[in-house]
Amino acid sequence: MLIRGEQDEDAPTVAAIVSAAFDDGGVVARLVEALRKLLIESQGCSLVAEVDGEIVGHVMFTPALLDAPRELVTVQVLSPLAVAPSHQRTGVGTQLVEAGLTEMREAGVSVVFLEGSPLYYGRFGFTPGGDQGFRKPSLRTPDAAFQALRLAAWEPWMTGTLVYPHAFWEADAVGLRPPDARG
Repeated sequence: MLIRGEQDEDAPTVAAIVSAAFDDGGVVARLVEALRKLLIESQGCSLVAEVDGEIVGHVMFTPALLDAPRELVTVQVLSPLAVAPSHQRTGVGTQLVEAGLTEMREAGVSVVFLEGSPLYYGRFGFTPGGDQGFRKPSLRTPDAAFQALRLAAWEPWMTGTLVYPHAFWEADAVGLRPPDARG
């Protein structure tokens, strides 16, 4: 398996993988498109996994803000992680997350946040953000799903509220909504 940075020509394949992995009417695929623009303007990464020359997975790490009492801190949000259904449970997601976290450590990022399964992301060291002094950005986000991983650059004063970039709100991709709420 090859993990590499996403290239412009990968966008249609990534959109297809994201759409297949998330049965959500295209919400997450639109989010990925909007987040790409943020990556052009600032730090973060968008990685793909290739198996036999075929892209089978994708992950993004996008800058966000931590509204800490002392000052705003740039942090990262792991979202989304998508693996083609034919390659799920084969280690693709694990390798994408590990590669992205390595890039975040090397970039001196202090905290990585996500909304996701504690069972899945716990293996990487993510734990509930509330237990670490962080506040979730939306009441719609289940407490257990709001997770954080403090990296070496984290300092004890770095607590507070996660503030997502506008793209997450515009895509309505924050927290949970009842299935019938999206029209």
